[in-house]
Amino acid sequence: MSVVALLFAAALASPGTALADGAEPGPEQIANGDFAAGTASWWWTPNATAAVSDGRLCTEVPAGTSNAWDVIVGQNDVPIVAGESYELAYTASSTQPLTVQTRVQEAAEPYTTVLSSADPVGTEATQVTRTFTASVDLPAASVQLQIGGGEKATTFCLDDVSLRGGAEPPVYVPDTGSPVRVNQVGYLPHGPKGGTVVTDADEPLTWAVKTADGTTAATGRTVPQGEDPSSLQRVHTFDFGDLTTVGDGYTVEVDGEVSEPFAIGDDLYDGLRSDALAYFYHNRSGIEIDADLVGEEYARPAGHLGVAPNKGDTDVPCQAGVCDYRLDVSGGWYDAGDHGKYVVNGGISVAQLMATYERTLTAPDAESAELGDGELRVPERDNGVPDILDEARWEMDFLIKMQVPAGEPLAGMVHHKMHDAAWTGLPTKPHLDPQQRELHPPSTAATLNLAATAAQCARLYAPFDQDFADRCLKAAETAWAAAKQHPDVLADPDDGTGGGAYSDNDVSDEFYWAAAELFTTTGKDTYRQAVLSSDLHGDADAVFPAGGGISWGSTGGLGVLTLATVPNGLTADQLGEVRAVVTTAADRYAQQSRAQAYGLPYAPKDQDYVWGSNSQVLNNMIVLATAHDLTGKTAYQDAVLSGADYLLGRNPLNQSYVTGYGERNSHNQHHRFWAHQYDATLPNPAPGSLAGGPNLTAIASGDPVAAEKLGGCAPAMCYIDDIGSWSTNEITVNWNAPLAFIASYLDDAGDGGQAAPARACEVTYSSHPWNSGSTVTVRVRNTGSEPVSPWSLTWLLPGEQRLSHTWSAEFAQSGRTVSARPLAWNKALAPGAAVDFGFNTSASGTAPDPGAFKLNGRACSAG
Repeated sequence: MSVVALLFAAALASPGTALADGAEPGPEQIANGDFAAGTASWWWTPNATAAVSDGRLCTEVPAGTSNAWDVIVGQNDVPIVAGESYELAYTASSTQPLTVQTRVQEAAEPYTTVLSSADPVGTEATQVTRTFTASVDLPAASVQLQIGGGEKATTFCLDDVSLRGGAEPPVYVPDTGSPVRVNQVGYLPHGPKGGTVVTDADEPLTWAVKTADGTTAATGRTVPQGEDPSSLQRVHTFDFGDLTTVGDGYTVEVDGEVSEPFAIGDDLYDGLRSDALAYFYHNRSGIEIDADLVGEEYARPAGHLGVAPNKGDTDVPCQAGVCDYRLDVSGGWYDAGDHGKYVVNGGISVAQLMATYERTLTAPDAESAELGDGELRVPERDNGVPDILDEARWEMDFLIKMQVPAGEPLAGMVHHKMHDAAWTGLPTKPHLDPQQRELHPPSTAATLNLAATAAQCARLYAPFDQDFADRCLKAAETAWAAAKQHPDVLADPDDGTGGGAYSDNDVSDEFYWAAAELFTTTGKDTYRQAVLSSDLHGDADAVFPAGGGISWGSTGGLGVLTLATVPNGLTADQLGEVRAVVTTAADRYAQQSRAQAYGLPYAPKDQDYVWGSNSQVLNNMIVLATAHDLTGKTAYQDAVLSGADYLLGRNPLNQSYVTGYGERNSHNQHHRFWAHQYDATLPNPAPGSLAGGPNLTAIASGDPVAAEKLGGCAPAMCYIDDIGSWSTNEITVNWNAPLAFIASYLDDAGDGGQAAPARACEVTYSSHPWNSGSTVTVRVRNTGSEPVSPWSLTWLLPGEQRLSHTWSAEFAQSGRTVSARPLAWNKALAPGAAVDFGFNTSASGTAPDPGAFKLNGRACSAG
C-alpha cells in the first residue's frame, strides 16, 4: 500500500474522527450488529457455515475458493441515500490472515457500489472503519464482507457492526511530496533537461542542481508560468540543459524544497525497454510463466488450458445465440486487469510491438541487437528469431484463431473478444479462474485488426518462418475480403458483462490501416486504391487530432506511420504527402510540449484527460519519434524526451507512472493477479508496467475509489495509485505497447545529442525501368577511416519485388529483406573505396528507393 493510502486508511480507522464537529450520528442502519439476537438479519453463502460464538458471528470459510465473493457474510435491505456520508465499522479476526473486500452495493446486477475497500484482517481482533459518501440512492443496499479466494480454510469472526449516516465527508488530499518535479529516472547528457516547481511566488526563484555529495553543479532562475490549467497549480519552470556531467543522485533545490533524486546518463532506458517488453510474457495466457525468466515472485502455472478449475480456452463456445461451433482460442495476452482477450486491444498492441522491431529495419539510428534472439525474457529465445517477434507471435497466433471458420456464417470475420461469462474476481490467478469462457460476436473492427496485423506479420516473419508468414498473409486477405463484404458489423456497446464492450461505430480508420498494411506487404493495386481513395488519406487532423491520435478505437494513424517509414509502392509525391501528415502532427505535438508547464505533448480540448491518458501521451510520442527518424529535427526528439519526463515524475502528482522506475512509482495498479494491495501473498505489478493515468471521467465511470477520493479533482490530478481504481490505475497491453516502442527509441537515442551520427558509408541507389521490371545499380562507398572486410549491405524492397538477375555480389532475399555480400575479388572495402553491383527486379516502372541501408549493421547516408 502506498504511503498516502496508509495515511488515508489510518485516518479512517481513527476512532471519534468520522463525525462532523458537533453533529449527532444518524440512526443505526445495521440490525443486530452485536449478534445479541443470534444470526437474525444476517446471511452467508451456502458454501459456508456460521453461528454465534462468544457474542461474535463466526463463519467457517472453506479452502480453495477462487474469488473474494465466493464466500460472503452480509445483510440486505439497508437504505442508502445519495449525497449522504456514512461511517461503516466492524471488528473482525481470522485464523488465517485474509483481506476482506468490504462492500456496500446493490444486492443484484448491476451491483452498483458506493463503498469498495480492501481491509486486511489477522488473527487478532481488528477494528475496521470506513467513511464514504453515497453517489447514488440504493433503497435496499447490501452490506457485504467478501472473504473468499483463499487457498486455506479459515474461521472468520465478526462483531460490533455499525452503519450510521451523518459522518464527516472524507477529504482525500494526495500526497504529492516535494513541489519540485523532475524526471525521477533521469536525463540524457546532451538532451533537454527541464523541471517544474509548484509555488505561489510571483518572482523568479533561484534553483540549484546538487550532486550526490551536496556540491552545486548548476544554478539558474525559474520562469513563472502562472496557473497550470491541467492541475490548477501555480508553477514555475526551470531548465538545466547545459549540465552534461554523467552521474547519479542529482537533486534540484528550489526555495528550500528538494526534488526526488535522478541520474544523468546515456544508459537510462535500457532496463525500461527490457521490462516494458517483459510485461507481455508475464501476461501470456496458456503457458507456464517460468521463474528462470521472471523470478519466483512472478512465476505461475499456465492459465486457461482446461486444467481444473479452469474451463479452458482450447474449446470455447459462443455466447448463446451467436454461433453453434467452438474454437480453440488458447494463447494470446490477457488484455488488462481482467483475464479477457480482446482483438481490438490485442491488435494495436501486437502492431506496435512489430513496429518496434520494424523500426530497426527502417530508421537510420535504430538498434536491433537489444531486441534480438537471446536478449529478452521469452521462452523461445535462442531459436534464430528476434525475441520481440517471438513475443508478438504469441498474440498473432491467437488473433488468427479468433477468425470465423470457412463454411460458417460470416466466415473470415473475427470474433470481437473472448472472456469470462461474468467479471473475473479480484484477485484471481489465471489458473484458478473457474468461469466459463465465451466467444462474443464477430465485428468489422476486429476483422480489420486481423487484416492489418497479419499483413504486417507476413512481411516481418518471412525471413524466419515462411510458413507462418504465408499463414498470416492468407488470414489477412481473407479478413479483408470478409470486412469488405460485411463493412458495418459493429460491436454492441451494451455487451459489457464480464469484459469491456470496446464498441466502435466508425471503422473507416480500420479500413485505412488494413489497406495500408496490405499494400505495403503485397504492393497490390487493390489495396493501393483503398489507401488513396480513403477520406483519411493525407488528412493530419483526421488521423492525428490535436487532442491525441492513435488508440484502439482510432487506428488510421498506424497506417500512416507504416506508409511513411516502410518501403512501398507509393510514388515520390505520394510518399511526400504521407510524410507531411506525420510531420504536421509532430509539429503540433511538439508545440504542445513547449507550451505546457509540465512539458507533455498532449493537450486535449478543455483538459479532458481521457481513460488511459498516459497511453495517449505515449502514442503522440511515437508520432514525434517517427518524425525525428524521418527528418532528424531536434524539436521532435526534445518533445519525446519531455514526454518521458512527464511520465516518470515531472507531473502535477510528482508520480512516476511506471512500476519500478522513480522514487515515487505506481505499484498498486488494477490487476487480477498482481494484487499485493488486496493479498499480501501476491506481488505488485512487475517493473515496467504503465498505469493508465489521470482520467477526467473517473468518477462518472462508476469507479468506487475515484468516487470516494477524487471528487472535484483537477484534470491532471484525477489519478490514484489504488488497485480498486480501475478507471485511473489499470494496466493493459495496449498501454504497455507504446511504452515499449518509446523505451526502445529512447535507448537508441544514446546521449541525446542532436548532431547527426557519423556515417561510415554512403549508398547510391539508381533504378532504370524497362517493360516489365527495372534494373537497379548500387554503389557503396566506405566513408570511414577503417577498412570494412568482409562487407554486407542490407535493405528492404517495397511490395512483392523479387530479384531476377544479379551481378558483382552475392545476394540473398528473404521476404522483403535483401542482403548483398562480396564475391572473392571485392571482399575488402578500403577507406574511400567503393564497390558497384546490381540486380533486376520484377517491379514495372522505377523501383522505389528503399531509403534505409545498413552496412554491417550500421546506417549509411544517401549518395
